[in-house]
Amino acid sequence: MTTNHRRHVGSVRPSHLMFTSGVGALVDLPNFSVLVRGLDDWNYNEVRGRDDWKPITEPRLLTAVQGIFGKNVKELLPAPWLDGMEQDPRGPAARVGVPTTPFPAWLRCTACNELAPVDSQIFGFENDKPRRPQDARFFHKQCGVKKSGKPPLAIAARFMLSCTAGHLDDFPYTDFVHNGTVCSKAKQPRLRMDDRGGNRGVNVEIKCVNCGERRNMGQAMGQRGEENLPQCRGRHPHLGWFDHQGCKLRPKVLTVGASNQWFAQNLSVLAVPRTEASELESKVEQQWNAVSTLPVAMYPYARENVPAFHELTSWTDAEIAEAVERVRARKEGENQQESEHGYPDLRTPEWEAFSAAQLPPRTEDFTLYRCGVPAELDGYYADVVQAERLREVRALIGFTRLDAPDPEDPGLVTRAPLARSMPPQWVPASEVRGEGIFLRVPEDLLRDWENRVADSQAMQHHRQAYAEFRKNRYSDRIPGDFDEMRHWPGVRYLALHTLSHLLIRTIALECGYSSANLSERIYAGTEDDPRSGILLYTAVPDAEGTLGGLVSQAEPDRLVRLTRRALADARRCSSDPLCAERLPQLPADFLHGAACHVCLFVSETTCERGNRFLDRRFVVPIDEHEDLALYREQP
Repeated sequence: MTTNHRRHVGSVRPSHLMFTSGVGALVDLPNFSVLVRGLDDWNYNEVRGRDDWKPITEPRLLTAVQGIFGKNVKELLPAPWLDGMEQDPRGPAARVGVPTTPFPAWLRCTACNELAPVDSQIFGFENDKPRRPQDARFFHKQCGVKKSGKPPLAIAARFMLSCTAGHLDDFPYTDFVHNGTVCSKAKQPRLRMDDRGGNRGVNVEIKCVNCGERRNMGQAMGQRGEENLPQCRGRHPHLGWFDHQGCKLRPKVLTVGASNQWFAQNLSVLAVPRTEASELESKVEQQWNAVSTLPVAMYPYARENVPAFHELTSWTDAEIAEAVERVRARKEGENQQESEHGYPDLRTPEWEAFSAAQLPPRTEDFTLYRCGVPAELDGYYADVVQAERLREVRALIGFTRLDAPDPEDPGLVTRAPLARSMPPQWVPASEVRGEGIFLRVPEDLLRDWENRVADSQAMQHHRQAYAEFRKNRYSDRIPGDFDEMRHWPGVRYLALHTLSHLLIRTIALECGYSSANLSERIYAGTEDDPRSGILLYTAVPDAEGTLGGLVSQAEPDRLVRLTRRALADARRCSSDPLCAERLPQLPADFLHGAACHVCLFVSETTCERGNRFLDRRFVVPIDEHEDLALYREQP
């Protein structure tokens, strides 16, 4: 919906708010584009207390978010939404949604090319078909071009400004066409945009109707064009405010639909039971916000009047109080043991659950079954676990513009705020349920392979490329000594990550899942705590993620066929020999070796590292260097 008109203008999936259409992102609708507003404008009054909408409970993720923003964050909330739009498009459900505002705020008439802001009063808005929100549109009220009885469509002028500090602004068309001066003929000049297409704007001309000045948008593009642009004004239109201190950065021109206008910064966890926690501690942690704030003297009253205590009726007040103290001590310890880059450790509990000698008890959110390693794959895998039930919860903690955040070092890129009041009291979250396969590679196999390839020329190329990659992007942003190898994922990560992509692409062919519906989690650990696990799981917000097609691939016969096909396909690529000979080295600026769209790359939502740190030569023999392969023989 839009904040001015409070009308339903479109819809996106909840998962889109985590990846592509979250706070501060542009959503391209059929006839115009909108910007998702900040958290201060989201309204939950209509949905709180209803049975068909509930906050998301995931203590481990909430603790991680609090480790970033502080204890002020109290909740993880899904998007406000009510069922019933199809039955009654004018009912209560039509008034509930994620607030948006039209952006860019300059429109162009498709008939006469008139260019003006939305609030200039020359454009109207119509959305009189509740069952067809996709027909909502802006129109030019008094257009001189009469092609039909209906006023012509007005669309968003497709240019805007942004900087790496996360600011976004409308393009200054009036100043631009007049070369930074004012119009000599009118105080508020009329503009026209002649847009003949083209990716770089060279076929777009801005004209002042009053004084006749003209200027091509190509003069605002590239490094030379930046000199013709004003200083960034420090604007956050999703919050409706400007940075009072301004911004010293030079803005860059973006077009509507540009993929670098918004990069999500989020955290995700699997709802795994703690292997060391008792059943009581698990329930206390699930209801932590309600239980932890009450003194012991209030427990008798809470048993009858607080819903959270209904699940604790099997324990005495003393047992509950002791469990609360144990959970509180553990939470405080986790906050103090955050990793060096500011993100809490979210993977260790998952690794412990999957690799435990005795799998954790089955729950509605987490059900594992160890099916064993087939004899044909002995030496290839050390463990095979079917994850029949998984629940993944994601929280949006911010976003960046122009530069994608480093998943291991978020401080390298400036995070834009989600709300005017920071830190917020809640953050957007979503949850998906699915299934998966956990595969553990033998530790002795990995250690032997690491010893063989650690000093190889190919691995040296990968290390040098990583150092150059970080220096080229971040060295001028880090004061003092810049550690070019900080957060290097490690040698074994390349092998595990490459094996994961090979299996994902083969699974997409074997079981019918699209690779975009699959996700990966690599458990490679550190030198002091080495790990060797791969989790492949479905991550789609509908029933397709729990149909059993992925879990069935861990059955012995299917897993053997799946592994054989994946490793066999890895030996050749239709882009060979170019792909097979590729190594990351200057002047190229990438972080993959023998990998490409034909053989290894997957969608952005599937890969946890953006298709980086991949190389087929580290998994199977593809050239004369057989010693580099983890698996030198076919199973």
